[in-house]
Amino acid sequence: CNVGIINGLSGWTSSLDDAPADTITRRFRYDIALVSALKDLEEDIMEGLRDTSLDDSVCTSGFSVMIKESCDGMGDVSEKHGGGPAVPEKAVRFSFTVMSVTLVTDEGEVAIFTEPKPNSELSCKPLCLMFVDESDHETLTGVLGPIVAERNAMKESRLIVSIGGLARSFRFHFRGTGYDEKMVREMEGLEASGSTYVCTLCDTTRSEASQNMVLHSITRNHDENLERYEIWRKNPYSESMDELRDRVKGVSAKPFMETQPTLDALHCDIGNATEFYKIFQDEIGEVI
Repeated sequence: CNVGIINGLSGWTSSLDDAPADTITRRFRYDIALVSALKDLEEDIMEGLRDTSLDDSVCTSGFSVMIKESCDGMGDVSEKHGGGPAVPEKAVRFSFTVMSVTLVTDEGEVAIFTEPKPNSELSCKPLCLMFVDESDHETLTGVLGPIVAERNAMKESRLIVSIGGLARSFRFHFRGTGYDEKMVREMEGLEASGSTYVCTLCDTTRSEASQNMVLHSITRNHDENLERYEIWRKNPYSESMDELRDRVKGVSAKPFMETQPTLDALHCDIGNATEFYKIFQDEIGEVI
């Protein structure tokens, strides 16, 4: 496991006509980082096995690990004073959190470990640091491409880690929920936040959303966004730009990482606005 921090562009296949990458990035290999995180939790996992009265010498397979992925821009990180090397001003950090470890037994799933503070920076493990502007879609996708490849490979495989003196088999499930709206739009290839297509979860337009304040449903998904990107790229029906844009509902770049739909800030705002609107009507307007 002694791989350490590697060049963030390792695994990035470059062709002859690619511009030389001047992005500064450093990262851990994803599987190595996950092993390190599990080793940090070794005592908690063993304690969880004891608490559930399971014979830890028998429990060597069937472990399932839920991983929450997060990625966000870190803003301006340029050096204000001093003579260090010139680096780009913006940075992006990709990290993950081990949310839970469960064991599949004959009786069903048993929770072995649950992260008590899932939103704390103390439980958040850094995976990749990039000196890149999060609005630069091409560079961001290029740098995160190897991470996506490693992640996809681990979805279909099992990792064997020595926990409590025995080799145990772990399977990983990834949930990309730690993204703000701007990053979801980047990951899923959607137009920027000023777009007519105001929502990252459904196909509603700004005007449609203003008419409908209550009924919301999640209709977008990653696979459909990929299909829509291909339509946007090929324009198989020879439509005008406006017709094509209406067909793909704001998908304008290739989605490269699946995000998990959660209630986003937009719908929280809409829900709150509706609720407060009723209160304003009742209290101020004295509408019965």
